[in-house]
Amino acid sequence: MSDTNLSAVLYKKGDLRLEDRGIPEPGPGEVQISMQKVGICGSDVKYWTAGAIGDFIVKGPILLGHEASGIVTKLGPNVKNLKVGDRVAMDPHITCRSCEFCKAGRYNMCPDLFFLATPPDSGALARYHVHAADFVFKLPDNVSFEEGACVEPLSVGLNACRRVGVTMGNHVLITGAGPIGLCSLLVAKAYGAAAICITDVDAKRLEFAKTLGATHTYLIGKDDKPEELGHKIGEMMGGPPHHTIECSGAQFSVDLAVYATRHAGAVGIIGHGPPRVSFPIVTTVAKELDLKGCFRYVNTWPTLIEMISAGQINVKPIITHNFTIEETLQAFETAKSGAGIKVMIDCAKKMA
Repeated sequence: MSDTNLSAVLYKKGDLRLEDRGIPEPGPGEVQISMQKVGICGSDVKYWTAGAIGDFIVKGPILLGHEASGIVTKLGPNVKNLKVGDRVAMDPHITCRSCEFCKAGRYNMCPDLFFLATPPDSGALARYHVHAADFVFKLPDNVSFEEGACVEPLSVGLNACRRVGVTMGNHVLITGAGPIGLCSLLVAKAYGAAAICITDVDAKRLEFAKTLGATHTYLIGKDDKPEELGHKIGEMMGGPPHHTIECSGAQFSVDLAVYATRHAGAVGIIGHGPPRVSFPIVTTVAKELDLKGCFRYVNTWPTLIEMISAGQINVKPIITHNFTIEETLQAFETAKSGAGIKVMIDCAKKMA
């Protein structure tokens, strides 16, 4: 074991440093993990560049990173579900386990929630991290550490597909072809959606989406109008989408979701851009659309690990860049530039 714990610490907007934080020891019910792969999320980049996302404001030093996998290196007292040497992926939640939401299986609603890399809570972008053992899940031998780290963004897509009710034979519209939109596409495809249309303003992202299984794409232009485009998408797909998953946060896409989705359908809202958007209320009511907020995820790790292991989801193509932890700043610059889809940091590998 290394005697240092190189960590990526965000002090304030634009001030991301690498420093030794000391190797943490696991307490009761916890495990120490030698971190292997950590993916950079759009939220990590936003905290670095803007210092806040809504009410979550960086007010003191925190570690970034919550898309994570590693190897168990120590067990705290009373840990029975894991052993030293296990290859694992981590659900970033740590909850109270006793409130009405935790008891009902909706722990993402827990009012006493710790979530990695969401201020004031620290993340896991370090050589070593300690995490609650009941939020750590074993990886089969045929699931790589990179794929294990991608369970987190895939979980966002799975939660949205569950919330809106995607099932076999459905038509699904996804607005926004960023990492979360693409992960939603992968999950919808695995769920048996017959037609999946994805929209974006970036032609290259849409071409990439086709390679992942999108049956239809639409490049949004400055002259497009949401209501007209909603009808056009229905015609393209051979019938309006049963469900729309909104991943962009843009007002245009929120409007499009309402106009495109068929009567009695459901719209899942993941994306958040401006703090307030409006809905075409008359159309929403007349269609009896279900509007579903999709906040993170819940109870997704076992399902997705099995689906990856069984070959039902292939997340490897979205992993476009790899850096060592010493190259963290370069990795964040790459993620910020949009040059890749999913940027990974190898926390164990040292620079030559």
